[in-house]
Amino acid sequence: MIVKTGLQLLLEENLHLLRGRRVGLVTQPAAVLPDLTACVDALRQAGVHLTALFGPEHGFGGAAADGLAVADAVDARTGLPVWSLYGPVKEPTAAMLDGVDLLLFDMQDVGVRFYTYLSTLYHLLAGAARQGRPVIVLDRPNPIDGLTLEGPLVQPGYESFVGVAPLPIRHGMTVGELARYFCGEFAMDADLTVVAMQGWQRGHWFDETGLPWVSTSPAMPHLSTATVYPGLCFVEGTNLSEGRGTALPFELCGAPWLDGYELAAALNRLDLPGVRFRPVYFEPSASKHAGVLCQGVQVHVHDRRRLRAVELGLHVIDACRRQAPEPFHFLPTSWEGRPPHCDLLAGGPALRTELLAGEPVRALASTWTAELAAFADRRARYLLYG
Repeated sequence: MIVKTGLQLLLEENLHLLRGRRVGLVTQPAAVLPDLTACVDALRQAGVHLTALFGPEHGFGGAAADGLAVADAVDARTGLPVWSLYGPVKEPTAAMLDGVDLLLFDMQDVGVRFYTYLSTLYHLLAGAARQGRPVIVLDRPNPIDGLTLEGPLVQPGYESFVGVAPLPIRHGMTVGELARYFCGEFAMDADLTVVAMQGWQRGHWFDETGLPWVSTSPAMPHLSTATVYPGLCFVEGTNLSEGRGTALPFELCGAPWLDGYELAAALNRLDLPGVRFRPVYFEPSASKHAGVLCQGVQVHVHDRRRLRAVELGLHVIDACRRQAPEPFHFLPTSWEGRPPHCDLLAGGPALRTELLAGEPVRALASTWTAELAAFADRRARYLLYG
């Protein structure tokens, strides 16, 4: 199956949408054509009048570390200003939009609520509506399919840049559908156009689209990373290493004080669907436990359609805590400086407090059923693909 992205269809059929307009482009390095031409280059080659660039978390060049504020800059290749939407300012301001008639959004998301590109989209729509600028979203695939819904929704009072709106962790929507959802559910008076894909179906994983995978951020190198990320990202909220500073971020989990062989055996005894665990030694070069030998597990997914990634991540944390309850702890704050980081990722405190109280993971997962059903009903009117 060959899928055509919104960028391809804009260039082939819809350039009239940009004709005679000064365009501000919101993008990152994974937004490419099938021949790997970058979005910014493809648009310039097509004669689009770009007047400003905007970058999300990790920056326009995609090199900044997670959670690190990104400064405004000038793009050396084009001479265009690069305005950061990941720092003190999250919405485009009047000054940023001076000389911009229209905002064009083209980013490859990974289909997970706390991956912050969808938060950038949310704030972009809000700012564009405030400043009276139309927004065109060029749609791209949800790489981990558009069918599966998992995890709790963000509860009131726990909104953050990793939980900008009441969505489940795995929301099963594309960026174009999310833009429609944000405008419809939050009464954003944005002038929105979505250039939909051609050929994408909700059951597709990224490697079934015929499109090339490009790392979407420094710690998202592979589709296999995105597959486990909805659950293994919770490790960020603990003093365990989530594999940052190794070649397999989010596919490794461990700490200096764990027994990897015992941990793998305990997790494999659970017989979780679609996954097995292998004991490993690893030494992160950065982030938690940098330069220290860790023991833990590597997650090997053998059936991604049966996998429940959110439950997987909680089982991994629970098994680590049970093996070493004294050294293990949840981090007390986040880089947003508010409640524990795990609470912001989960959208509330229940997952953390219930795990500490010894509540079984499967019992926790059963509490999401009703809110996921209600979300599925709400999102139905905004979907673009069968």
